[in-house]
Amino acid sequence: MSSATDYSEAGERSRVEGQPLSHLSIEVGHFYMDELVNGVDRIHAQLRKVAPIVKAQRAAAVAEFGEGARVSTCFLVDDYFWSRTGSNRESRPGAEPEAILTKLLDAAKECDVPIDYLAREAGCAEVPMFRDGEPIGEPIRLAEMMSARIVAEPERDGTGRRPPTVESGWLCNGRRSSEYDAGQAMQRARYRPPEEFGARNHSIFLDVQLWSRPPEGVAGAQADRILWSCPFLASIWQLLRLGMIRNEGAVVAAPMPWNDPWPSEWSRLPAVVQLNPAAKPFAAYRALSVLPYSYLGIEHAVRVILDHLQLDEDVQAKLVERGANERNPVTVPWPATRRLNHLFLGDV
Repeated sequence: MSSATDYSEAGERSRVEGQPLSHLSIEVGHFYMDELVNGVDRIHAQLRKVAPIVKAQRAAAVAEFGEGARVSTCFLVDDYFWSRTGSNRESRPGAEPEAILTKLLDAAKECDVPIDYLAREAGCAEVPMFRDGEPIGEPIRLAEMMSARIVAEPERDGTGRRPPTVESGWLCNGRRSSEYDAGQAMQRARYRPPEEFGARNHSIFLDVQLWSRPPEGVAGAQADRILWSCPFLASIWQLLRLGMIRNEGAVVAAPMPWNDPWPSEWSRLPAVVQLNPAAKPFAAYRALSVLPYSYLGIEHAVRVILDHLQLDEDVQAKLVERGANERNPVTVPWPATRRLNHLFLGDV
């Protein structure tokens, strides 16, 4: 009986596609599109702060994993909200890929910040499929796929007054104050504050919006158009960097080399573009994001979301096995948030 179980588990893992892994992935920046369009001073100021951090992290990786330490860098472009909100923003001069990426990559080179991989935030919502450099077929609806893996914590003595996450698009790390309300209109109940599950002495309660839908009464295709939130897309981005997402066993959003001129539209670019042909792998055992402090709230929300996602155990098992077989063994902890690190910058 035992040998049959072992055989079955090994067979399941073999159907999960492997993925090349670095020891460390460093996200060297994430600018909103408005910041990329409006001049280069802020871009230069931030990248100058990032440059010594990247060098120090490379040195630390070598000290921990040896001379063969694999370190890659990446940058996430905010093309999702730029194209999904506002009117006719994509046609604004200076927002097309050639203008933005030329500006960004020139600044990175000048500040001595290598960017191995460029990713699109819209690619965290839908991953386009390509053949011979051209988009084909239907994209993988990645955000929709990952939303089905959300497991909200069960309410203790809940009234059912608030709709579940799958309907509301809201996820929290505790019990909302409204859940204490029995809903009796004629009864004035004592106010009770929200409560964080597992709080130590005091609560740090967070309620995160994962997506929104058009208001009732909106007709046509817009009626079914979900707008995914920045924290939810960022959580998917971090899982891609950690090599944790598969679709029917296959790697999702594998980096694609790009040697052609930049297209006129962001949607004609792969989800992840490999800029450096000699780059170490995009995904890594450990990920570090170097971001302005204004992203602190978003990354707090990301960690809450990751703690409520039911991730593929076969993928995790394969990662643990890969880490153990490295020349300098790598411990791959569970949950995924223990593999994710942040460094926040002050004003630039």
